[in-house]
Amino acid sequence: MKWTRRNPISLRASVLGVLFSIWLLAIGAKAVHLQVFRGDWLSEKASDQVEASVETEGKRGVIFDCNRREMAVSIDTTSIGAYPRKVDDVNRTSAVLADTLRIDRRALIQRLSLGRPFVWVERQVTPKESAAVSALQLGGIDFRNEHKRFYPSRTLAAQVLGFTGIDGNGLEGIEYRYNDNLKGNAKSLTVLKDALGRGFSSGERNTAGASGQDLVLTIDRTVQFITEQALKEVVDRFSAKSAMAVVMVPETGAVLAMAHYPFFNPNAYNEFDRWQWRNRAITDPFEPGSTLKVFTAAAAIEKGGVAPDSIFYCEDGKYRVGRHTIHDTHKYEWLSLQQIVKYSSNIGAVKVLERIGPEVLDVTLRAFGFGERTGIDCPGETAGCLAPFRKWRSVDASTISFGQGVSVSVIQLAAAVNALANDGVLMQPFVVQAVTDVSGTEIKRFEPRVVRRAVTSETARMVKEIMTTVTSEGGTGEKVGLEEYSVAGKTGTAQKTDEMGVYAKGKYIASFVGFVPADNPRATIVVIVDEPEHEHYGGVVAGPAFRKIAQELLYYMNEPPALPDNQLIVSTGSGVRG
Repeated sequence: MKWTRRNPISLRASVLGVLFSIWLLAIGAKAVHLQVFRGDWLSEKASDQVEASVETEGKRGVIFDCNRREMAVSIDTTSIGAYPRKVDDVNRTSAVLADTLRIDRRALIQRLSLGRPFVWVERQVTPKESAAVSALQLGGIDFRNEHKRFYPSRTLAAQVLGFTGIDGNGLEGIEYRYNDNLKGNAKSLTVLKDALGRGFSSGERNTAGASGQDLVLTIDRTVQFITEQALKEVVDRFSAKSAMAVVMVPETGAVLAMAHYPFFNPNAYNEFDRWQWRNRAITDPFEPGSTLKVFTAAAAIEKGGVAPDSIFYCEDGKYRVGRHTIHDTHKYEWLSLQQIVKYSSNIGAVKVLERIGPEVLDVTLRAFGFGERTGIDCPGETAGCLAPFRKWRSVDASTISFGQGVSVSVIQLAAAVNALANDGVLMQPFVVQAVTDVSGTEIKRFEPRVVRRAVTSETARMVKEIMTTVTSEGGTGEKVGLEEYSVAGKTGTAQKTDEMGVYAKGKYIASFVGFVPADNPRATIVVIVDEPEHEHYGGVVAGPAFRKIAQELLYYMNEPPALPDNQLIVSTGSGVRG
């Protein structure tokens, strides 16, 4: 047998050819495997490198006043973020961004070094800042469209409206209470990224139908402004710590104004103290002082068999109850129930309580809503404090009759006084009258709600007449009277307690409550002034603010002035024919 030697070159070529064929077969098999069996996984993997899913919120709903004037809106804004893995030079990028946006460079370096796929650089920047950063052409920096809450009237009704956080969720006030209605629907958008991780286009961006619902308040922006200005004047005049006021419609319980001073601007809420954010007319209890005497009078008339002209001996200004001595500002001997309220006699109120008994007073106060929440649609409402009458000592019952030893909120007091203006019917106060969609179509309407009848119509009428004498000559509120309108009111002066529950020397709450016109009430008004200096009596401090609000409010409502019985209206027009 004869062997033939092969060419070594030909042998190597054959081996390489076989190996190359095997390699091609392996690639083909892998391709078939990926395309046929792993196609979905491969598509997802590729998508992760060129697409980003961005969760966006629809535009937050608008808050309107009762006349559909905007009080809270959402505006378009830009936020700046970063993809840290795509940032070439963290130190340089951080330095440039910190200088342009005026933010902390070290904090930004730390964020960019956390290893997260995405971090925020600065939320809701100004158009000028956005343009400046865009011009830098920094790798890994992204721009995202967002919505920012804006309050066009700045401080107006700020404590009622509240505000939202950076993520658009309500944190205080109506913004918090109705957050589920106001917030837009979340929507996921696919954003395409270039090699540097910058978003350069996206899929469908139409967010129609994603906007939140709108709210229509009972608040009247004009009445709110009138009320706030009156509070500012009284706080400035008496160097007071703060002041609050509520204006309410007697027949419905609708709140036309709920005002606080000092103001705060919800557009920059972080620049103000937290206590200024709070709607203190809802959340903060205080002793009502002598304003509670009108409800003691109502209890005496309703269930105690007492008439407005019933006489009580007022001990010449000093009366001992147990180990305590109760004083009056002035010495009185005999006073009628009407005069006890008119002159605000503490001893007179105690004598009324002794005649009718603690249980009658307790039942009546609870009928007017004291000791329970009103149910107003605002967050954080306090129930105040009214202990059961069986727990009252003799001195407790006595002091409660003239407004000490019991605590209420401003809205509680306003609702109770409002019941007297509304012929004895207690209404639930409310600040939102309707929820609408973006086209203005009503989704839900909140109708006035009767809580209960507190006293009979006849009792309410008698108490109204008694309250009218308070603003007449000689009454504690005589300076509050209006020339063209009748005013029913009551003054209040309460000494504040410290953290230990002991009455603090020199610290008072001055108040004035009432309604106008007295004979046909259009508005109930409550004014509270906290820690006034120089003067502290309710008629002197809170009375003028009440008067200013009432006067301008009635002019705004076009309420015709009351005319004396002997005065006629004479027409000067040319339409009269002989």
